[in-house]
Amino acid sequence: MKKISFLLVMLTFACTSVFAQMTKDQIVGEWTRAKAYTKAYLDAMPADGYEFKATPEVRTFAGQMLHLADANYFFIATATGKVPPIAKDVSLEKTVAQTKEATTKAVLDSYDFAIASITGMTDAQFKEEVSMGKMKSTRGALLAKAFEHQTHHRGQATIYIRLKGVTPPNEMLF
Repeated sequence: MKKISFLLVMLTFACTSVFAQMTKDQIVGEWTRAKAYTKAYLDAMPADGYEFKATPEVRTFAGQMLHLADANYFFIATATGKVPPIAKDVSLEKTVAQTKEATTKAVLDSYDFAIASITGMTDAQFKEEVSMGKMKSTRGALLAKAFEHQTHHRGQATIYIRLKGVTPPNEMLF
């Protein structure tokens, strides 16, 4: 178990380091690709699957995706200093109707905020240090964490889609 944990930590560090070395245009390109990939997931899930839970203890499919959107707003606002279009204490997961239409709009809007906010950054800002609670990080490294988080929750949604008898979208690496 210790070897697996160590490998996961090293993989996360490597991914964060690679992301931090990318140009702003490359990072915007990755977020644009992630938006398209997430949209494919949202499109793949049938409308009656948005309130589906894989087990009683986990979020619904819509809950997973709305959590992803909440985190996009939080991480991107913290990393870029841009004010999100939703109020600070508003949780999309708790306030947006868990329908295909409402969830899709809320999630894609969060990607639009991310893309526009990153596009507005200067190269110097990527190296600036910011605080997120007790954690300190560069803005660029925090963007990498944001990207990792949305990837994690989109990946979890694969199980929901499969349990509904649907084939998930093919991986979109490029």
